[in-house]
Amino acid sequence: MLPLIADLGTPELLIILVIVILVFGASKLPELARGSGRALRIFKAETKGLNDDDADTAATAERELEAKQAAERDAFEAKQAAEREASTRRDDTTP
Repeated sequence: MLPLIADLGTPELLIILVIVILVFGASKLPELARGSGRALRIFKAETKGLNDDDADTAATAERELEAKQAAERDAFEAKQAAEREASTRRDDTTP
């Protein structure tokens, strides 16, 4: 069906325009154009809002990942410190 739309030339578009004018009337065309413009602006704003929400979600996920990595790093360092302390105590008690 898509190739049929691509084959539309100037004569076909003029015929479609004449039919639209006959169906809706010339006085209604500006209102239709205004309504279409508003709908497109609203659609564009909503799409931008969704993209912004996606960016916020990605930033939040990145912050959570960094916090998790920092917590794991702190736990690993604490474990190493405890092992060094235990090793030092064993060395102090060995004659």
